[in-house]
Amino acid sequence: MHFYYLDEAGCTGCDFTNQEQPIFVLGGISVRDEGWNSTQEAMVAIIKSYFGGAIPGNFELHATQLLSPNGDGHFEGHERERRNKLAKDILGLLAGRSHDVHLYAIDKSKLNSISCGVEMPYNTKTPYYLAYDYLMTYINWFLKTKLGQSARGMLIIDAKDQYHAEIERITRIRRFEGPVSRRIKWIVEFSYPIDSKKNPMVQLSDLIVFCSKKFLEIDGGYRETYPENVKKFYAECYMLIHNRIRRKGLVDREGRDMGQMNSFLRDIQSKPVDRWKKKYNI
Repeated sequence: MHFYYLDEAGCTGCDFTNQEQPIFVLGGISVRDEGWNSTQEAMVAIIKSYFGGAIPGNFELHATQLLSPNGDGHFEGHERERRNKLAKDILGLLAGRSHDVHLYAIDKSKLNSISCGVEMPYNTKTPYYLAYDYLMTYINWFLKTKLGQSARGMLIIDAKDQYHAEIERITRIRRFEGPVSRRIKWIVEFSYPIDSKKNPMVQLSDLIVFCSKKFLEIDGGYRETYPENVKKFYAECYMLIHNRIRRKGLVDREGRDMGQMNSFLRDIQSKPVDRWKKKYNI
């Protein structure tokens, strides 16, 4: 069994004009069932070392607190370079523990200006539904083609309450309706975590989507006022993430009228410019 964690960043519903949140990202880390404990232990060890050997009580890793300008929560007042190093050390677990990353990012200004043109069983102006529907396609494809016929996946979703019912409906449609050959078959279980404090992989996924959103905002020209060292930091974080995405291009969904939908998903996608690593000297 492979666990696929989903968290989001930049969620403003159908509000596409929020200048503080121009990019939406849904994604996270995948973990093999036999590797979960080792990755959790490695992550705890990194955090424990940061805090001098003892993690504070009621601690939960929030990317917004860790990477806020002056640090918030348990990181309030901590030197920025120390916090940056902690973020990169944790993201280093992706390669160190051979974990894959799955994510889909949407540029809201593009979504605002382009219509899907295909009737879908959900509001195609809602970034969360578009990203969730696509990631089911990607994960199902990955399980089937890269992990073998016996592999199965479980989605663990840190879903917002207002999307819960619609996500369940989209899931049901993808699994049980339409031509049998087009249904989701390799994702066999779905779960909604209640307490992220007890699930470090949700916290790691939060860091992944937060850093991805920040970098894509920078690379997309939305954060020109950021200092160069901040731009470089998020580029370095994104490199650690990007290197663990096994397929960089989108997976096409098969089926009637899906060619137009696939083109739409490409048109609204937020992705790095060509030769972005050279641009940031990494």
